Amino acid sequence: MSDQIRVGVLWGSLRKDSMNKKLARFVARKVSELDGVETREIDLAELDLPMYSEDISPMPDSVHKLRDQMIACDALIVASPEYNGSITGALKNAIDWASVGRDGDPPRACFQGKVVGMLASSPGAIGGLRGMRHVRQILTQLHCVVVPTEYALGSGHEAFDGDGKITDSTKAELATNVGAEMVRICRALKSS
Repeated sequence: MSDQIRVGVLWGSLRKDSMNKKLARFVARKVSELDGVETREIDLAELDLPMYSEDISPMPDSVHKLRDQMIACDALIVASPEYNGSITGALKNAIDWASVGRDGDPPRACFQGKVVGMLASSPGAIGGLRGMRHVRQILTQLHCVVVPTEYALGSGHEAFDGDGKITDSTKAELATNVGAEMVRICRALKSS
């Protein structure tokens, strides 16, 4: 079994200037500095997934690409905005497509045993915490190992400098801790 940890970096917003994209990328840069960690982005805006329907057949190429990217990962960083107190439609749609079995794969092949670090950001004071709870519940149902350490970045629209770094050192440390814990747990599970 390889010591290399492959981390997929996923954010639940389609906006070009998404604060959740910035947050996910910030944590990804930090974890990629750790020995043996490789990160790769899974950009839902680039995939342009159709709305999930069992009537769509054959499975679109964009869904195959999403599934291939997720299956190739040992762990995921998931940053989700909060829309109306819950998960975004884009993220829920991606999860629904990824949970469909394909070519003999079990339905949960994209999720089963993946270690997930949860993040959220919003302009509000609690940083998307309510929506993050729903994402956690869904990913746990799909048999992911969602790490207890999580971080919701409030006032996310003011948190980053021009280089995508979190300017407040305490907030930066709290976000980074999510990625570090995700890697620690993933290493422990791979070695057992």
